Amino acid sequence: MIIIHLWNYIYRHVFRFWLKWILRQITGKCELQRICDGSKKSAERTLKIEYSLESSKSKVLQSAVHASEDEVKKYVALIMKEKKINIQKDTGFALKLQMCLLQITGYKKLYLDVEDLRKCPYNSNNKEHEKQLIELWNLLMPHEKLKARITKQWCDIGFQGDDPKTDFRGMGMLGLVNLLYFSKHYPHEARQILTRSNHPTLGYSYAIVGINLTEMAYSLLKNGALKTHFYNLVPCVAQMDHFHQFYCYLVYEFDKFWFEEEPESIMYFNQYREKFHEIVKRRLQGYDVVLAL
Repeated sequence: MIIIHLWNYIYRHVFRFWLKWILRQITGKCELQRICDGSKKSAERTLKIEYSLESSKSKVLQSAVHASEDEVKKYVALIMKEKKINIQKDTGFALKLQMCLLQITGYKKLYLDVEDLRKCPYNSNNKEHEKQLIELWNLLMPHEKLKARITKQWCDIGFQGDDPKTDFRGMGMLGLVNLLYFSKHYPHEARQILTRSNHPTLGYSYAIVGINLTEMAYSLLKNGALKTHFYNLVPCVAQMDHFHQFYCYLVYEFDKFWFEEEPESIMYFNQYREKFHEIVKRRLQGYDVVLAL
């Protein structure tokens, strides 16, 4: 482990510097230009640009990955000045770099927006929160009226007790918003999966598993594993809808996975959840990956 860290340090601070210098003398172009020329418009290009900026000794380049969307054009100009790039000789570079920076800063902004929603606790005194919860019931159970706000009926859609608010503690409003988004945009699939979740031997708690998958989507976003997916899917700035769509993919794929695996009991849920998590992480490792319904 010490040898690996030592090699990484030598590579980033010594070998990489001289390699970049030699290539610039040969090609007449800096590393950022070579990436834009040699990588196609996809996650591959943006990830390489991001690594190059973060690894740079220049404060201007390092700061670019933390810019806001409004500051992107300014940082493109600063980078071109810092690296002495002639816009007349490389006419396409500025636009390519700008698109990469929009994706990089957009991902960071999306994470902050998702985190804010996760940190927002469900409040039964908040009319909007209550409205969304009731809407979830109506979308999933259109032919059955909810008899009361606090009722055992909530167990019919996979909550643990007679008041769902306790189940949102870990993921806050993010858990509810995800469940609601799937039910709104894919009502047929949501009701179909709810029906399947009530299977006599392979059944699982629909809402609880849904909130669990919210945590999975959130953790993949937080650790950067979703960069390949979003950089391929969204040409500039990722929005909250894109995160919700990825969640919908997880719900659909997990249900399929669960019934293909045929677990002996719901007691093995954590084991199978981790197995599914590993499958998703492997899928996200390819440069060309897009995971969507």
